[in-house]
Amino acid sequence: MKKLTYIALLLVSPMVLAQNWQTNYGEALALASKSERPIVLVFSGSDWCAPCIKLDRAIWQSQDFQEYAQNNFVLLKADFPRKKSNQLSEKRKLENQQLAHRFNPKGHFPLVVVLDNTGRLLGKTGYKKMSPQEYISHLNSFLR
Repeated sequence: MKKLTYIALLLVSPMVLAQNWQTNYGEALALASKSERPIVLVFSGSDWCAPCIKLDRAIWQSQDFQEYAQNNFVLLKADFPRKKSNQLSEKRKLENQQLAHRFNPKGHFPLVVVLDNTGRLLGKTGYKKMSPQEYISHLNSFLR
């Protein structure tokens, strides 16, 4: 019985820290407004952009960032995959292109955009070789 409980805890614990990445700007904006949290919008090429992949592994997937983001940010991802197996729906592609037109017209990847809870631009950044705590501080510097 103890083994079963231990296995169940191992399977459930990653889910507790799993981030709730939004993929729809309107829904993210509504959530940000309701919760009075800023939006962290990430433009990523998840299957081709090496710095995007590094940022995901080093920061977004870190326990420190996940724990902090849960109560402090609304996370929104605009992904632009290239591999056929990772293609998004036409609707999602169009929505991501509209977000890029508005917030990432130069097509930088990765681009991290910090917005207030009304959608007003506060700052932009990208991949930086930092610890998760340093990156959190960097993102928070746009909120002042």
